[in-house]
Amino acid sequence: MRIAEQASERHVLNVIVDNEAGILAKISGLFTARGYNIDSLTVADISEDHAISRVTVVTNGPPPVIDQIRAQLERLVPVHKVIDLTEAGPHVERELALIKVAGTGDKRVEALRIAELFRAKVVDTTTASFVFELTGAPDKVDSFITLMRELGLVEVGRSGVVGMMRGTQTE
Repeated sequence: MRIAEQASERHVLNVIVDNEAGILAKISGLFTARGYNIDSLTVADISEDHAISRVTVVTNGPPPVIDQIRAQLERLVPVHKVIDLTEAGPHVERELALIKVAGTGDKRVEALRIAELFRAKVVDTTTASFVFELTGAPDKVDSFITLMRELGLVEVGRSGVVGMMRGTQTE
């Protein structure tokens, strides 16, 4: 079976890197040069001395492509480690979203009711709109946005996925 015919899988990769200028460009350039798509990308300093960062990349592809992405990331000079959370075992993924919804009357009441069910916080309100803050798994954020489309969705801002292994193990 050719790679193009294999089923695409979603993978969350944590890339531990030196916190230096240009590393994000190297990582995104690797994806661009080979025609791989990045669904989500987040970066954060993770060491006390600000020397190390975690880059979390969500991508899709058949298993051989994911293996190739991992191997190519590992060859980049400032990369210390690449962990495929999807294959490594139980892990936690979270995303932050700000969702602006406009509406009055029944639609406004319904938006507030659904927000309560999803444990979304109202972080801004006017007489004609709300901005909700929602944190959770990407599927939860997607579901909330889908429901809000029917009630007057105006704008969405998403942070991207952050993930780490469950339990006491470290990456």
